[in-house]
Amino acid sequence: MTLITSSKNDLIKTLRTLTRKKNREEQQRYLLEGVHLVREALNAQQPITMILATEDFQVAAWLPNDVPTYWLKPEVAHTLSATVTTQGIFAVLPLPEAKLPQTFTGSWLLLDGVQDPGNIGTMVRTADAAGLTGVVLGEGSADLFSAKVLRSMQGSHFHIPIYQGDLADWVTELKAAQVPVYGSELNPAAVDFHQIPAQPNFALIMGNEGNGMQAELLAQTDQNLYIPIQGRAESLNVAIAAGILLFQLKN
Repeated sequence: MTLITSSKNDLIKTLRTLTRKKNREEQQRYLLEGVHLVREALNAQQPITMILATEDFQVAAWLPNDVPTYWLKPEVAHTLSATVTTQGIFAVLPLPEAKLPQTFTGSWLLLDGVQDPGNIGTMVRTADAAGLTGVVLGEGSADLFSAKVLRSMQGSHFHIPIYQGDLADWVTELKAAQVPVYGSELNPAAVDFHQIPAQPNFALIMGNEGNGMQAELLAQTDQNLYIPIQGRAESLNVAIAAGILLFQLKN
């Protein structure tokens, strides 16, 4: 049994650097924290390279025997954690290989500069629940593998493909595949989302929380949609709006 008793341990110091996107990309791996997320990774047969857990988890029958496991003193787990109260278990996984899909048909959610980790996580989970083909994070969006986004996704990134890239390029590919691309903005040319029937192939773009979609992307869409508001609220949270639109559009 390998027991790590000091937060000054070289492995712990290296893993703590994974809180930064630059270091995740340099090391090509990320840190997952919490019982639910680690179990989701195991259930999805993800290529976990190591598990770190407090000694209490030695009785957890669900921990695999074929993954290197390091035991931690509670104070060491605390220094590795991104939460105030840690559950005391972590997994290290390789960053998935970035590659484009073989086909652009299907149902897609594109996120244009969405910066709030909770919103991204909620929309990924919603896309997962709605049975979408995939999600694309455009430039300016929060990093997919930050601790806050990972917690918010609750493991849905193991169930649905998620890509990162230039949304203008994606829109070009989608339109070449004859997939209609819908924007989300209230303007004179936009239509009530109820007018759009459910369909197997579509792409929906959701914009930045404060500024909405980029003008260049709005110019590329086939149709822009809006959600009529019956009450006195000025607007809807972007993740709530995405949920309404996705379940209307998805066949």
